[in-house]
Amino acid sequence: MSTALNDLSRLPIVQAPMAGGASCPELVGAVCEAGALGFLAGGYKTAGGLYQEIKQTRALTARPFGVNLFMPAAGQPADRAAVEVYRHQLAGEATWYETALGDPDHGRDDAYDAKLAILLDDPVPVVSFTFGCPDRDALDAFARAGTYTIVTVTSVEEARTAERAGAAALCVQGIEAGGHQGTHRDDPADAPGTGSGRGRGLLTLLTEVRESVRLPIVATGGIMRGRQIAAVLAAGADAAQLGTAFLVCPESGAHPLHKRALTDPLFTHTELTRAFSGRPARGLVNRFMREHGPYAPAAYPEVHHLTAPLRKAAATAGDPQGMALWAGQGHRLARELPAGRLVELLAAELAAVQTSSFTTASSTASSTTSTSASTRSTS
Repeated sequence: MSTALNDLSRLPIVQAPMAGGASCPELVGAVCEAGALGFLAGGYKTAGGLYQEIKQTRALTARPFGVNLFMPAAGQPADRAAVEVYRHQLAGEATWYETALGDPDHGRDDAYDAKLAILLDDPVPVVSFTFGCPDRDALDAFARAGTYTIVTVTSVEEARTAERAGAAALCVQGIEAGGHQGTHRDDPADAPGTGSGRGRGLLTLLTEVRESVRLPIVATGGIMRGRQIAAVLAAGADAAQLGTAFLVCPESGAHPLHKRALTDPLFTHTELTRAFSGRPARGLVNRFMREHGPYAPAAYPEVHHLTAPLRKAAATAGDPQGMALWAGQGHRLARELPAGRLVELLAAELAAVQTSSFTTASSTASSTTSTSASTRSTS
């Protein structure tokens, strides 16, 4: 790992920030204490709520941890007509769960400026960004405050933009990742679930980015085992970020129904969908996704606000078929272990691969040396 990134944690393992409650202080504290880098998710929280979680995390660990922020929705608001059509399509869901639909105009900036002010006034060791890249002024301000910045990217173009803006590192996200794709621009032409998306698999994207920029890289997307961590490190990453792997930990704040669904045979696979938020996000395919995914508009965060009461009501009713069950492609490999124990196991698996590779390389080198010596002797 690069020196600056390596200083943040003993292991090249990062716990992904998972908005919606999973990345709570208890999970982050346990991960950090085990030697990895934990992340709070600032998305969907009020600025005051985020501040309280930072305080709680500091009470649980003295080790470095990070906070992730959602960049404000860029561009013009979504097509009002498309959002209204989707509202009508969801009327049956509102009746079924006996709840009103949310207000799509609840807000587009996720209290970004207020959260930025908190993090600059009382800095944390790391801040990462999703759905875009801050301007140079903001990144320079964090650098002056001693905060290490990471920008999530899903393409070489986004990686170069982040490097030019002054990011300290990149989080390279492959299409295998659970939850939202961190694209800087949501192209309505990309239709999740139809094969028309432009997302790249992690190893291909990682190699392309590694050969295009000079920044340290955290790789993420479908990683569930130490062997996969070893693979992305060998491909040029400086650390690996795992989200779904930590969802089932007892410290995770994910809903119990969500945790159980990850390994439930009823949920056979994942897909990208706009059904719940209006942005492409990978989750377990359930009834809601099948029925509404094909018609959901590219309208974030309007659709997120619209469906929020439905998702909450479904969870209250104990119905995972109406919940957003975010999960990466490796969800079947989830292991229900305490977070600290999971970090230890991942580290042991990584070490076993690295030791095996070193032994193999040493044996090959020794054999080559012996062969060369024998050849010279014969000559």
